[in-house]
Amino acid sequence: MKLKVFGALGLALVLAACSDANTNAGNTSGASTAAVAPEAGPIPGSEADLVANVGDRVFFPLNYSQLTDEARATLDKQAAWLAKYPQVTIQLAGNCDDRGTEEYNIALGQRRANAARDYLVAKGVSASRISTISYGKDRPTADGDDESSWAQNRNSITSVK
Repeated sequence: MKLKVFGALGLALVLAACSDANTNAGNTSGASTAAVAPEAGPIPGSEADLVANVGDRVFFPLNYSQLTDEARATLDKQAAWLAKYPQVTIQLAGNCDDRGTEEYNIALGQRRANAARDYLVAKGVSASRISTISYGKDRPTADGDDESSWAQNRNSITSVK
């Protein structure tokens, strides 16, 4: 008989403990009182930081490798960002749309990457921090066979190494 009484009391205690586990006695709003970490943005000096706060690409007109005013403005921001993070090294990748021969586009992509590199070096970024590569038409950023897609693919993309 004692076993039944102690068993019933134990069961009642377990059930009572379970029913109180999800209550929040001091907070009637339903919000947690635990400390919440502030919303984190990109890590300073990372590629995500570059993309979010500066811009990682410049665009070119058809068959050109000369920088536009808009491209220079983006590269000015990149130069300032690179000055803030002197430990960061970057790669500039020149790209083209899918028109033209493979050889022509590889050469044009290299001229585009070099134009961006030369501008950054002229703005004070050490050339030793910059590498270049041309992907020609092999790495499009936009799919499609229309002017809008082609314009997005004529670029130089800066990535953190």
